[in-house]
Amino acid sequence: MTDRPPDTSVPSPARIYDLWLGGHDHYEIDRIVSEQILAAVPDLPVLARANREFLGRAVRHLAGEAGVRQFLDVGTGIPTADNTHQVAQSVAPDSRVVYVDNDPAVLAHARELLRAAPAGTTVFVDGDLRDPGGILASAAELLDFDRPIGLTLLGVIDFVPGTGAARTIIGELMSAMAPGSHLVLSHGLVGKQLEEGVRHWNESGGSPMTLRTLEEVTSFFDGLELLEPGVVPLPRWRPVPGTRYADREAVYYAGVGRKP
Repeated sequence: MTDRPPDTSVPSPARIYDLWLGGHDHYEIDRIVSEQILAAVPDLPVLARANREFLGRAVRHLAGEAGVRQFLDVGTGIPTADNTHQVAQSVAPDSRVVYVDNDPAVLAHARELLRAAPAGTTVFVDGDLRDPGGILASAAELLDFDRPIGLTLLGVIDFVPGTGAARTIIGELMSAMAPGSHLVLSHGLVGKQLEEGVRHWNESGGSPMTLRTLEEVTSFFDGLELLEPGVVPLPRWRPVPGTRYADREAVYYAGVGRKP
């Protein structure tokens, strides 16, 4: 992994997300922008936790019922509790996980996380979603692309401008994967609840964020078998006893699709 100092002059999505999850790896610029965003959308920490819970439910399904033993987690964010490899390996200890992020703070924490992970089963890659070819080449060092892979894109396609460009990136990643692979995706929807918060974010100097309609988000699963219950608010994707916020109308939606 590349040693790069964090840029503390611009906010980081990973650091702000970590702040909303109760973490401590953030800087003054992150706190300032977070306060501006939360003034417009106070529920975002709730959505961050709901997104984390969705990840856990989706990965448990893939590692369990779907029998997937390989995972490619792009836009990982700063490691916290119930990371993809921890969830997958709690179900199937032989699961392999490749994490991809380009935030120096994420990569620094990755080194610490890897010390506790079983040797050879979990790696971090310094990569950018806008370079899917590079991601695939790096992931191939651990993952077998002749066997199913679970691709997770949680709250990261939002940072790809242009729906066509986003579909192209997803298509390139999924086309390299074997039948039985799955796409796990969450994304913010167009609507007054999020638009003011996104405006503050986009004015902050961070990577611009794009909200999309439900139809646009659903189109990311074109060519895949969309698992029930489809693309739905985060807490309503196969909730289990103890799932929080299932009674709330979320503005972040999620779905899981299987490659036939």
